[in-house]
Amino acid sequence: MGRLPLIIVACIFIIAFDIYCYKAIISVFKKWKPNTKKIFSILYWGYSILLIIGVFCGIYLNLFLTLRAIILVAFFLTVACKLAMLPFLLADDLRRGFIKLFRAGKKKEVAAKEDSKPVSEAEPISRSEFLVKAGLVAAAVPLTSLSWGIISGAYDYQVRKVDLILPNLPKAFDGIRMGQISDIHSGSFYNKTAVKGGVEMLLAEKTDFIFFTGDLVNNLTNEVKDYQDIFSKVKAPLGVYSSLGNHDYGDYYFGRESSPAKVKNLKDMVDVHKVMGYDLLMNENRRLKVDGEEIGILGIENWGMGRFPKYGKMELAVKNTDDLPVKLLLSHDPSHWRGEVLEKYPQIDAMFSGHTHGMQFGVRLKEYQWSPIQYIYKEWAGLYREKNQQLYVNVGYGFLGYPGRVGVLPEITIFTLKRA
Repeated sequence: MGRLPLIIVACIFIIAFDIYCYKAIISVFKKWKPNTKKIFSILYWGYSILLIIGVFCGIYLNLFLTLRAIILVAFFLTVACKLAMLPFLLADDLRRGFIKLFRAGKKKEVAAKEDSKPVSEAEPISRSEFLVKAGLVAAAVPLTSLSWGIISGAYDYQVRKVDLILPNLPKAFDGIRMGQISDIHSGSFYNKTAVKGGVEMLLAEKTDFIFFTGDLVNNLTNEVKDYQDIFSKVKAPLGVYSSLGNHDYGDYYFGRESSPAKVKNLKDMVDVHKVMGYDLLMNENRRLKVDGEEIGILGIENWGMGRFPKYGKMELAVKNTDDLPVKLLLSHDPSHWRGEVLEKYPQIDAMFSGHTHGMQFGVRLKEYQWSPIQYIYKEWAGLYREKNQQLYVNVGYGFLGYPGRVGVLPEITIFTLKRA
């Protein structure tokens, strides 16, 4: 069976599930006025139909990642809410089924008495009404968590510590500590104090050098003006190195075609990195020296699979680095690792990315992680290894679209470089 028939079957199942939930809700709220019932029906079915259309569009159309993320999160939250209701609705149906079975030999009015009798003082709420309302309360849990993600999750910075094993690491670099932040998206922030607190957490780790792997803004460079002073405080003894993300070029505001305003916006972006003290690597490399030994730090412009622009030029980034025993690459989009680096550039020891945000929704534990984004990106959070190469995907410092995070919290990564 191909993908389309499977999706159609899934949609039929979802619609049937919607009808089941809808009838249960309507049966409980019988006292609603006709207008209230009509409005509820329009909202309920309008949302369900739009969601199904959105899922089809997300699969078959080349939508923006942010829009696809919103659709996927909405879909999973909706399904989660209805699945939370399901046990209560099934329990009620089974209860009523058993009652009818045992009363099959009695008169119809007796068989129907359990659920048709008027509510009395002895029974202030029928069993059916109780179970359906309990199901609605259970369904509210996912929505509550989403709201809590806005209140609490958006700025709940997590410091993740990772041992990065590099077999060819020079002895002078053994034990060196490196920090990484990614996807700041300063245009989304609404709490300057909290943002500053996250930067202070990074600085408290006293790393030797730091990577910032792109997406300083959402659309325009001027979005960072209110936060430039905060991120200028990000310093390290061996330097702060940065790359650009897909949002830093102004493509989502000016379009893909070049224009004087778009060119100026990018020039301003480059200037901001310089003013903040970040060494912006645009298809180039640097030699990091400690006690006479060197490793390479390479950075390219955004390179992404699918509709994302491929501005990056690896052939320029690796130029004159053949003698370096270890090469660390800053590349914003993790799809670049599988799309080009693994196949064509085996000399890259480790690549550092962001971009996915972990969809700002999911579960992230020490031994297990899950997010809807994994159905779009194979590598979406944490450390990945294939043969002699490694990739680390940081789930981001900021947020985009949904102004919060649930389960996948904003990340500050601290690496300790170690020899094999």
